[in-house]
Amino acid sequence: MGAIAVLIPAAGASRRMRGTDKLLMQVGGEPLLRRQARQALQAADHVTVTLPDPDHPRAAALAGLPVQLVFVPDADSGMSASLRRGIGLLPEDMDAAMILPADMPDLTVEDLQALIALFRALPRPMLLQGCSDKDIPGHPVLFPADCFPAMLALSGDQGARAVLAANRHRLRLVTLPDRHALTDLDTPEAWAEWQARQPS
Repeated sequence: MGAIAVLIPAAGASRRMRGTDKLLMQVGGEPLLRRQARQALQAADHVTVTLPDPDHPRAAALAGLPVQLVFVPDADSGMSASLRRGIGLLPEDMDAAMILPADMPDLTVEDLQALIALFRALPRPMLLQGCSDKDIPGHPVLFPADCFPAMLALSGDQGARAVLAANRHRLRLVTLPDRHALTDLDTPEAWAEWQARQPS
């Protein structure tokens, strides 16, 4: 079985939250970013988290977790900066990397494990993308190591869409429950709506 990494891009500014850091919002009694990292550690062999700088409060939220912290001084240039830096500093023996957005609180350990188990079971390296129960593509996305050079060449704020587009011939959607693959919380309104749906 090949080694699988999870990369959590968490170097963005969270501007749409209008002054609140969405990644430090409490989910299940802990900051969302810590929850995502902890779940990733349960599913994968290695976890890398990109952050703006060592003194950012998000670094303190990850204290004590055995994750690789990667700092992205040019994070303002877009998501690609986090992907380039994170992928570029992964251990060399990784066979794939799952990109796990930090702001998707519906994703579970079981969701991450489902993608990893499928990747390991396939006869050749495939790209795997989480989708909703209605087949709407979302996250996370697992990239085989042969995609890493293309990810190191990304630019702008489009994430890894170009890499996905270039590999459509070997992309498989993986159905996750309900809207786990789609729920991302970028605004105070989205957070309030999501919190209202949670069981008390």
